[in-house]
Amino acid sequence: MSDSSPAGGGAGAPEDLSFGVPDFRAVTGQMIRGALARGWQDFRSSWQYGLFFGGFYTLCGLALWQLTVITGQTYWIMLAAFGFPLIGPFAAVGLYEISRLLERGEPLSWGRVLTGVWREKDRQIPSLSAIIIVLFIFWVFIGHVIFALFMGLSVMTNVSSSFEVFLTPNGLMMIAAELLIGGLVALLLYSITVIAMPMLVDREVDFVTAMITSVGIVTRNAAPMLGWAVCIVLALAVGMFPYFFGLVVVLPVLGHATWHLYRAAVV
Repeated sequence: MSDSSPAGGGAGAPEDLSFGVPDFRAVTGQMIRGALARGWQDFRSSWQYGLFFGGFYTLCGLALWQLTVITGQTYWIMLAAFGFPLIGPFAAVGLYEISRLLERGEPLSWGRVLTGVWREKDRQIPSLSAIIIVLFIFWVFIGHVIFALFMGLSVMTNVSSSFEVFLTPNGLMMIAAELLIGGLVALLLYSITVIAMPMLVDREVDFVTAMITSVGIVTRNAAPMLGWAVCIVLALAVGMFPYFFGLVVVLPVLGHATWHLYRAAVV
């Protein structure tokens, strides 16, 4: 793919951004390992910023969990746990900006980082974020339908007060269905954002082109990109315990690493 003028550029885009979709090289396992190493390095060198963005993400998770407790709808915890990581790419925008500045050797400051994040509101990130939010809402709706299909005849007080009902045959089938469909939704979201999000921060290109490019990279490099997806899922799963606090570190490292994987893939 060669550079081309984007269909729509943001008025707030910085002047030093390149235009259009760049050429990409094949993604390899070595590139993924290198991206993880550089992601950890970025986190160590800018830990205060990483903890800020990771902490904000963690607080959102805690608020979502508390909402299910306060409303007494504790069975929604499963839907929230499966769907909450879907908003990770949006939360990582600030981390991409940090890695971009570090890569260029530019000094970090709260003003520069937060200004960079604020600047994205006038570009293409909000449009892609809207797609993420729609997918999250779609997942919650589908998850509730699955719950009703398998657990609708269960005594609701048992569901709300005890998790033993999930160990029944219907409960186990519901969990399997949630994992299958939730996994497909997550795979779709991963495919359209893993390259698109950092590209929209790095270059001036419209979000539809970025999503199509991202899907193309994932399909052409299926094995390594699925491997990277598995790494993300496992890291987020571990980071969600206890009480989402592990995400304070996991999310920044993954965000920085995703940026470096994108940059390594660009020719």
